[in-house]
Amino acid sequence: MTTLTVAKAVRADRRRRTTRTAVVTGGLTLVVFALFVVTMMVGSFRLTAAEVLGSLLGTIDDPSLDFVVLGLRLPTAATGLAVGLALGASGTIFQHLLRNPLASPDFVGMSSGASLAAVSGIVFLQVGGLAVAGLALGGAVIAALLMYLLAWKDGVSGYRFILIGIGVAAFFDGLIGFVLTRAQLFEARQAMHWLTGSVGQANPTELRLLLGALVVLLPVAMMLQRQLRMLELGDDAARGLGVSAELSRAGLLATSVVLLALAVAAAGPIVFVALVAGPIANRLLGPATGGIAPAALVGAAVLLTSDLVAVHLLPTPLPTGVVTGAVGAPYLLWLLATTNRQGTGG
Repeated sequence: MTTLTVAKAVRADRRRRTTRTAVVTGGLTLVVFALFVVTMMVGSFRLTAAEVLGSLLGTIDDPSLDFVVLGLRLPTAATGLAVGLALGASGTIFQHLLRNPLASPDFVGMSSGASLAAVSGIVFLQVGGLAVAGLALGGAVIAALLMYLLAWKDGVSGYRFILIGIGVAAFFDGLIGFVLTRAQLFEARQAMHWLTGSVGQANPTELRLLLGALVVLLPVAMMLQRQLRMLELGDDAARGLGVSAELSRAGLLATSVVLLALAVAAAGPIVFVALVAGPIANRLLGPATGGIAPAALVGAAVLLTSDLVAVHLLPTPLPTGVVTGAVGAPYLLWLLATTNRQGTGG
């Protein structure tokens, strides 16, 4: 096979990957937009898609319709969209950075660190809104730094980071239990509801902060996607390809941690969305795996769908985290079983 033939084959494969990525991303965007609109259509007062879009675009002059769509339902739909995007992007960055499908922020201490700081603020300081977001961000950053330092040994090993993260998460979860025992009944109920996770509990300040972070950090994450692919080959290979391994890893981890912390601050620690978004996106992408934008869109689709089920399809409305947990737990068991059979489970 000549060099020219190999070059043509490489270019053809690259075009196929690019085309598939574009098609999958476009399809997921349409699905997420449809779910976003449906979230604002259903409720005690049902609306049509035309009415929702007319209110959003300002083409229908109806104050009562605007009150229902813009005042009541848009904040919940926007929170579901933003939190899903943040969790999907954060989860897939972790999984590809540590080269392990179990490397989800749900299990390696980041969510627990954010939750501990936020619940401590609710119980001991009686704070809310922006203060809870700041505490969650600080807790997640401290947890990430702690795990990074503990996992460091001539670099960061994926399995070492995960095992230390699981231990740190268990430690933080124990502290959360202690904090709850110190709370008054009302504060404990408020904290427990927050810990379950629900897209309907974000206030405007937390939502604006998360949306602003997404506008800045999602493009940053997508620009760092090339470095992420190089790091998957190993630190030595990445350095040989001109990538600063530790600097790139730190930038990707920082982006992931901030997205996760602000998502947790807005909706509580909604479990399993960050775990499943990346693998689902990879199945759709086929050979073009590792796309951050498709994984973020899958996260949004999963969270919006879970919220619709939790609020409108069950006999009693439940927090969103109950549905994601019920769906995600069997997936985790399946993932553990298949990973073990493939001999990659450690």
